[in-house]
Amino acid sequence: MASTNSTSEKENPLHLSWHDSAWIPVLNPSNVMDYFSERSNPFYDRTCNNELVKMQRAGPERLNQLTGLEYMLLHVQEPILYVIRKQHRHSPSHVTPLADYYILAGTVYQAPDLGSVLNARMQTATHNIQSAFDEAISFSKYHPSKGYWWEFKDREQEAEKTKKKKKKEELSSFFQRQRVDVLLGELARKFPPKVVQAKPGEKPVTLENKEAEQNQDSVKEEKTEESQSSQIGRASCRERV
Repeated sequence: MASTNSTSEKENPLHLSWHDSAWIPVLNPSNVMDYFSERSNPFYDRTCNNELVKMQRAGPERLNQLTGLEYMLLHVQEPILYVIRKQHRHSPSHVTPLADYYILAGTVYQAPDLGSVLNARMQTATHNIQSAFDEAISFSKYHPSKGYWWEFKDREQEAEKTKKKKKKEELSSFFQRQRVDVLLGELARKFPPKVVQAKPGEKPVTLENKEAEQNQDSVKEEKTEESQSSQIGRASCRERV
């Protein structure tokens, strides 16, 4: 389906765009003029000589023999950019350009003319100059006994307030101001890893595992001592008997 981004017929053509989703995947230099001549395209004038040549089933070179409005493919940059020119032909060797249209990724736009570009730049510059004058007038003060003078106290106070607010907002915690690697280094120094240096060729043993092994060895020693003491007690009882 074709679509046109417009709100009214009298809208500035520089603010319009048009595209047909069905054509975009197959768009190429051989059919781009057929795509541009779609009925729903607001940039295409159906009274042009291109329509006459199409009805006569003649080639594009036939346009050079006619006079009047016509469209021609001016520039191609496959696969994304095509430029089409609208011009008035007076003779086979004399034409007057009227407008340029560019098809970018399947969407048709009208290229702005030099007058529109200069007008937009001048409006932007005028707006910025007017804003500067308005700001300058806000600093101007007048009194019948003193006359005119410049007063920037209010603005300076506002600037100081904004600076103070920014400083308050910029305050951060100690953790945010310090690098993470520094904190990790301090933690490693305060709480060193519990690892016992192993002998060459052996896997490192953690201190917890070593303590568990030591506890098991002590339990075994206690059991052997108890068994030995019990045996000694039995032997002494037998001797007394």
